[in-house]
Amino acid sequence: MPGQSSQVQAIRWHDSHLVLLDQRILPEQEQYISYDDVTAVANAIREMVVRGAPAIGITAAYGIVLAARARYKQSESDWKQAVEADLALLAQSRPTAVNLFWAIDRMTRVISVIPSGEDPESTLLAEARAIHEEDILACQHMGELGAALIERPCAILTHCNAGALATGGYGTALGVVRAGYAAGMINRVYADETRPWMQGARLTAWEMVREGIPVTLETEGAAGHLMKQGMIDWVIVGSDRIAANGDVANKIGTYNLAVLARYHGVKFMVVAPTTTVDMNIVSGDEIPIEQRSIDEVLNLGSKRLAAFGAEAWNPAFDVTPAELVDAIVTERGVVTSPNREKMANMMNIHN
Repeated sequence: MPGQSSQVQAIRWHDSHLVLLDQRILPEQEQYISYDDVTAVANAIREMVVRGAPAIGITAAYGIVLAARARYKQSESDWKQAVEADLALLAQSRPTAVNLFWAIDRMTRVISVIPSGEDPESTLLAEARAIHEEDILACQHMGELGAALIERPCAILTHCNAGALATGGYGTALGVVRAGYAAGMINRVYADETRPWMQGARLTAWEMVREGIPVTLETEGAAGHLMKQGMIDWVIVGSDRIAANGDVANKIGTYNLAVLARYHGVKFMVVAPTTTVDMNIVSGDEIPIEQRSIDEVLNLGSKRLAAFGAEAWNPAFDVTPAELVDAIVTERGVVTSPNREKMANMMNIHN
């Protein structure tokens, strides 16, 4: 298993298979599913067996190992051409998480230098493991950088799940929580339920309880009242894509929190690796927003909640403008009050 991470391991490579913790059924069951087929891996990403932008990228990298193995067995000389369809399949699984495309591009570059008649599995597996390891190390560093921004012991509010489950095994926003709690600067986590998939209730609360970090769950509608009471100092979230100007796409409901935080004088921190930064997108207006099934809103699992005949709208993400973000924390450093120039400097891009 790459790296030293948290107690939670959502992604494993074991006995020549990709193994994923099924996040759809947490916390009731801790069940791992083994994959040896790229189509099944793409479905696992699409169906939310695995979720979170960094975790999706890592999963796709391992999925490419499986794809190349199968294509090489079918035809040693033509496997490169055949695997292109598998890369396209993975790319279609979740459109908003830019880490997915970054991982596919990185693995594609490795494929390009492997001789056509050579078995690609060991080379590609080494690269996938490197991606996994780098994510854990990046998250640990981001945890330290983000925790250093917190000036006094306090409670924080988070949304969705940006923890070990959403990454290689440590967490972005929850990486800051882990580091901050260890340093005595974070004493409690308030977690939004995060409807409609309830990632806060099912996943963030589960991670925090497992690691002994005090966690209190609240509905999204309670966040403003919580801030008004002066009970939190920071909102800390992850991201699925960050535009060149510092606009941030994250789980639907994040924008609401940013507006509330600004009104109430609460600081707003976004924690994400640079693989989440898309300098090819000028602003958040260009970020594709995944629209998911309306059944996720109308139903709770198999139980119908809404009145029959009601319609629903189910965007999976929203975009928070850069002017509402106090700090973007990456493994390359911290960008406060982000804008295009600061983001380019952080990414070491110069005109």
